Amino acid sequence: MKIGFFGGGNMAEGILSAIANKKDVVIAEKNPDRAKVLSKKYGVAIAGDVKEVAAKAEIVFLAVRPQDVDSVAVEVKPLLSSKQTLVSIVAGKTIAKLRAAFGTKVGMIRVMPNLALRVGAGMCAICPAPRTSKAHLAAVQAILGGAGATALLKERDFDAVTALSGSGPAYFAYMEEAMAEGGVALGLKPDVARLLAEQTMYGTAKFLKETGMPLGPFIAGVCTKGGTTAAGMKHLDRPQFKRIVAKTLAAAAKRSKELA
Repeated sequence: MKIGFFGGGNMAEGILSAIANKKDVVIAEKNPDRAKVLSKKYGVAIAGDVKEVAAKAEIVFLAVRPQDVDSVAVEVKPLLSSKQTLVSIVAGKTIAKLRAAFGTKVGMIRVMPNLALRVGAGMCAICPAPRTSKAHLAAVQAILGGAGATALLKERDFDAVTALSGSGPAYFAYMEEAMAEGGVALGLKPDVARLLAEQTMYGTAKFLKETGMPLGPFIAGVCTKGGTTAAGMKHLDRPQFKRIVAKTLAAAAKRSKELA
């Protein structure tokens, strides 16, 4: 199955790295230096333009900037058919907007990825449009699953997804920064404090994901009565903290809805 890309940026590269047979990939990337990097690193074919990709690929990932979508659509719309599927990772572009731009013939899947896709640990929400090929949907799920985790959702959930997993990396990094700064205040060197905070966050997430342990019992298990964690949690386990997090996600979701 021929896989195509409109755009070869960092997120596209994250997806590309998860495709097993890269000889089946063709990419249209307008930056010639970037195109050379991808060709040399992955051995993929570089197309002369987006029309060449549209003519050759069965599944095409739309990985351009939101402001470039319409110009790409003008070029490729006449070439797309019902035997193809367009997979959009463009933020803020609903299936209705994509349909208006690319037409009703081509199959369509909307994906909301996050930054960790670039290191093979992404979180991708996937929503297929009606009448999209089940075989193409399965192929896209397999590709994205190779770059992290996936969830098949309704499009109405995408504002919440954007707030939680799309924007979430910044929130986790902010928490890491706060923990590292706290470690420095206790006398640790900055690089050591960051390592301790980062590895602790990573290890905890890995443990919870692999064991499936409920969060409440896990927290209680670490907080032994009268211990150090319990002393710290007295300052963290307050309604204000969870309200701040909830308001943070709500603000991001509201903005996502406005941009769509």
